[in-house]
Order: sequence, then structure tokens, then C-alpha cells
Amino acid sequence: MNTHKFRDYIYWGVTALLVIVTCIGAALMFIRWQSVCGMFRYLGRILAPVTYGAVLAYLLAPVYNRVRKWTDYCLDRYVSPCGARTALAKAIATLASLLVLVLVITGLIWLILPKVFDSIAGIVNSIPSSAARVALWIETLFADYPDIEVTVMRVYNQGVEQLVSWVQSTTDLIPNIEKVITGVYTSVIGVVSLVKNVLIGIIVMLYLLNIKDTLTAQAKKIIYSLFSLPVANDMVEKWRYIHKVFGGFIIGKLVDSLIIGILTFVWLTIIKMPYTVLISVIVGVTNIIPFFGPFIGAVPSALLILLVNPQKCLWFLVSILVIQQLDGNIIGPKILGNSTGISSFWVLFSILVFGGVMGPLGMIIGVPTFAVIYRLTAEWVNKKLKKRELSTATDDYGDLKYIDEDKKTYVR
Repeated sequence: MNTHKFRDYIYWGVTALLVIVTCIGAALMFIRWQSVCGMFRYLGRILAPVTYGAVLAYLLAPVYNRVRKWTDYCLDRYVSPCGARTALAKAIATLASLLVLVLVITGLIWLILPKVFDSIAGIVNSIPSSAARVALWIETLFADYPDIEVTVMRVYNQGVEQLVSWVQSTTDLIPNIEKVITGVYTSVIGVVSLVKNVLIGIIVMLYLLNIKDTLTAQAKKIIYSLFSLPVANDMVEKWRYIHKVFGGFIIGKLVDSLIIGILTFVWLTIIKMPYTVLISVIVGVTNIIPFFGPFIGAVPSALLILLVNPQKCLWFLVSILVIQQLDGNIIGPKILGNSTGISSFWVLFSILVFGGVMGPLGMIIGVPTFAVIYRLTAEWVNKKLKKRELSTATDDYGDLKYIDEDKKTYVR
């Protein structure tokens, strides 16, 4: 009996100690938040190749899985040993995934980036003539309203002067030679580090694609060894749901954005808009961000067209509005479906919250992350209600005044 009480005392003592240590650790994290963030940034730089590899492996996993399944099916008649067939299917799937990655990178380097660079160079060189053209258009537009014209022209001229001075400061080498050398050195080091991380990340990707099944099995093995069978089954099911939400949303959004970028390029080419490739890339990339993406991409693109032809700027805004409506009502729902299961308000809420905390990355992963939190919270609430023998239907609580404690009836 005394031994049993002694064990209880030890258990509660260890529990209290852990709670105190956890509270002290949380307090120190808030007090030294900048140091904690710096530590995570340092770890992020160290683990950058692994992060790149994991992201690439996750994005290319559908290609790997389908090629492996198709290859295994085709080799079933010709290669009898299961081990040899599996190894050959993995090798072919790995090569196919690497080929897709190489094609994407090659397409960006040889087809898109030169056009983008040419467009940027053209924008820089045409700033004076474009500024004069826009100024003439403003004077014509507000010819009957001289007071408004003076105000608009004053603001416009100040903006142009700041833009020109910024361009000149970045291109004038003699007075800023030290800054230029420092900037070039930093840029070269950054590019070399990025290339190194990407190359190592590709190697990590190849390893992860081939051992992802083993890693998944090991994770499940650990879960079933630590928790009871019902809890472990629930955890595995929840992880499957998380994978479904993130995989369906992110990969679907990438495909959707690619289609929107191509549609934008084709339409802008037909109506002969300037900087077609650059604007299509901007629209396609920003379309990855839900809700705000079309506005984020349309604003700088409209400003670029405004410098060349103000009238075409209006046609561009109308075209983007039509394309985004097409995406939001037809293309997007067909590709994404209801992968998140949350309303439009919670989509907006998650983008604002996670975007404010994590920046552009938070705006991209905020929706699937909040969808998972929303689903897990709803399951926890329904589980608690079932234990109390109460209804789990949301409509039953709409105009509810109270629930009778004895009869468990809903009084409205």
C-alpha cells in the first residue's frame, strides 16, 4: 500500500515538474522571441536542402505513384519476381519524376525567363517616353477640370521623379561602386548557395520518393506502439485527411494557376497587349494565393500596361476580371472541388491570419491548414456532445434558448 502511494507521489511530482518546466520554457520563448525566431531561421538555413527536397518530393509524388503503378502493371507479364519488378518500377518512376522536374526547370530557363528579362529591360528603357505618354493622356483626360489636373499631375510627377532617381541610382556605377560590389558579391553568394541547396534538394527528393512508403510504415509503427488501438486508428485517419486536404489543394491550385497563366498568355497575345509573357507569369504565380491572388497580380500588371497604353490598361482589367470569374466559377471548382470543406468567410479569415503571421507562404498554406483545424475542432465538439447525449446538428442550436436538463429537449 505504501509502495503504491509512493509511486503516486512520484508520478504527481514528475507531472508537476514537467508542467513548471513547460511554463518556464513558454515564458522564456515569449521574452526572447527574437532569439527564438533567429534560431528557427538558422535551423531553416541548415535544413534548406531537406526542405526543398521534401517539397519537391511531395509535389512530384503523384507523378511517381502513377508511373510506378503503370510500370508495375505493364511488367507483370514479363518480370516474374516481385522484388525485381518493384525495383524496376521504382527506377522508372524515379526517372520519370526527375524528367518532369528537368522539363519544368528547362522551360522556365529557356522559354520564360529570357522573355521576362527582356520585358523588364524594356520597361526600364522606356520609362521616360512612357511617362511622357501617360502625362499627355492625363492632361487630355482632365482638360476640362484644370484644378484636378494640377493635383493629379503633381502627384504623378513626384512618382515619376522617384522612379527615375531609383533607376539611376541602381545603374550609376561610379558614385555607388562600393554598394554595387557588395551587392554583386552578396548576390553571387546567395545564388551559389541557392543552387547548392536546390541540387542537394533534388538528391533528397529522389531518396524520399523511393523510401516514402517505408517512412510512412515506420511512422504508423511508432504510432501503434505508443497509443492504444482506437487512438492510433484515429490518428492515422486524421493524418490521411490532412494529406488529402493539403495534397488536393496545393497540387490542384498549381494546376489551376498553370491553366490561368496559359489562358492569360493566349488572350493577351490575341488582343496584342504589351509584356505578354511577363504579365502572364505574374498572373499565374499570384493566382496560387486564394482570394487575393487575382488582385495582387492585376495591380502591377495594370501599371505596366498603363505606362505603354492607358486605354489598353482598361481592356486588361476587364480581361482579367473575366478570366478570374471563369477560374472561380468553372475551372477552379472542377480541379479543386470541395477539397477544404470550409466556407468563403473562413477562407478569407485564414488568408488574413496566416498571411499576417507567415507572409506569402502563409497565404498559400493558410486555407488547407485552417481547414484541418476546423475539421479537427468540429470532430472534438461533436464527440463531446455525443458523450452528453446531445445533438450534433448545427441547425438544432440556431434559435435555441436552452436545453431541458431532465428531458434533454430543445426549447426555442
